[in-house]
Amino acid sequence: MDNKPERRLWLWKIYGRNKYILKKLDDELLEATQRVINDRGVAYLTIENVAKEAGVSKGGLLYHFPSKSALIQGVIKEVLGRYSEEMENIDTNDIDNGHFLRSYAEASLNNPQQLRAGLLAAIATDKELLKPVQDHYQEWQEKIEQDGLDPVLATIYRLVIDGLWFSDIFELAPPQEGLRRDILERFDSLTRGK
Repeated sequence: MDNKPERRLWLWKIYGRNKYILKKLDDELLEATQRVINDRGVAYLTIENVAKEAGVSKGGLLYHFPSKSALIQGVIKEVLGRYSEEMENIDTNDIDNGHFLRSYAEASLNNPQQLRAGLLAAIATDKELLKPVQDHYQEWQEKIEQDGLDPVLATIYRLVIDGLWFSDIFELAPPQEGLRRDILERFDSLTRGK
């Protein structure tokens, strides 16, 4: 009797399960990294502090992320992936001109703290770590310019959203709820040509 198919299934189950467990642990380590940055600040971003926050040994953390830079890269990659996915899933029924810009605005302002940890860590540690963020922003800018609106106005609108996002994440006089709602309603009207 040939056990190869059975053996392959057994190996696949073990490999698949281990792959899932490793991915889950990676996610937990990245979440711990973000908590350290958001709760205590970038100055406290050390391998030791992240390991302690995650409840793992320093060696266990280093097995998954061999350096502080690797941790920051992991956070940025994970957050950009989530952010991009969120943009794609926002109001898929909106096919009017400016729909990508409106999705960009909603994703940016829905959870303004989402990109904060990765950006702060990258800026404070090594600006080269910002490269993936810069690449995504360039891609988004190109989509915004080709979103059916005047490219200059579309870029102005994007910069308004970036400014609102910036004021939110750094708590620099963010508009109160009523004014914020009015800004976003006007933004929506402007992007629809009203």
